[in-house]
Amino acid sequence: MPVANRPTRRTATPAAPSAVRRTAPVAACLAVLLAATAGCAPQDDSSSGSSNSSAAPPAAAACTKGKLATQVPGKLTVGTDKPAYAPWFEGDDPANGKGFESAVAYALAERLGYDRADVAWRTVPFNTAVAPGAKKFDVDLNQVSVSDERRRAVDFSSGYYDVRQAVIALKDSPAAKAGNVADLKHVKLGAQVGTTSLDVVNDVIKPGERPAVFQKNDYAKTALKNGQVEAIVVDLPTAFYITSAEIQEARIVGQFEAGGGKPEQFGLVLDKGSRLTSCVSGAVDSLRKDGTLARLEKKWLSEAADAPVLK
Repeated sequence: MPVANRPTRRTATPAAPSAVRRTAPVAACLAVLLAATAGCAPQDDSSSGSSNSSAAPPAAAACTKGKLATQVPGKLTVGTDKPAYAPWFEGDDPANGKGFESAVAYALAERLGYDRADVAWRTVPFNTAVAPGAKKFDVDLNQVSVSDERRRAVDFSSGYYDVRQAVIALKDSPAAKAGNVADLKHVKLGAQVGTTSLDVVNDVIKPGERPAVFQKNDYAKTALKNGQVEAIVVDLPTAFYITSAEIQEARIVGQFEAGGGKPEQFGLVLDKGSRLTSCVSGAVDSLRKDGTLARLEKKWLSEAADAPVLK
């Protein structure tokens, strides 16, 4: 299954030096961008808001396969956890290009000048990806929500997906009848450790009983089926997948609004102070601007229109 909006989803560490700054004029950058279809314009805060650096964006020529300082020259190493769940990946095989995040990874690679054969996948546990310390990947896609806390340990690209959290309960459970947040306060809830799903449980629902915390969403699903918890919180696309393909006797109780009016976003994780951050953000911005991300989202992720909003 897909991992619920992955673990905040730690211990702060001193900020490392910022990414290498470039001074190419913005006009020249934009001109090269149009010719090379690589994103180099400054981040649009209204669409992503996840940039780690205030430096001027690098020239598009610096954001190409031959110029990027990747782990392995000429290769783009992409990390994600295992199992790799649908709808983010399919068949537990990130390299097949199927599933939203697999498709985004290859679209990003192409925008940076890497062929499909140039993309190398590496298994990276979620908590390892967002923990302080040197990384064994160039970028990591693992349903990682961008947060100020995590930015102390890692860099993030611009957001590639706006996500909401949702509650799942068995159809015959009293929890399935909850119509608002207050109705969930006396429900035995569960969520994956270190995730924004767990943050929603603790900070939004604020249940009277301490929630169950699981290392993996697989364990949370098993607990739900066995009646050890009455409901679990996961990201909305994961909720659609669970209820349609894995636990058909469960239903989505509802989804939560974005806190503070600002959408929760998934971003690619990079090493703190990575020289790739600006280029990767530029590529993500260009994929958003030309509609690529929207097309991939429509193809691989379920629509959220049918899930009621819990207030």
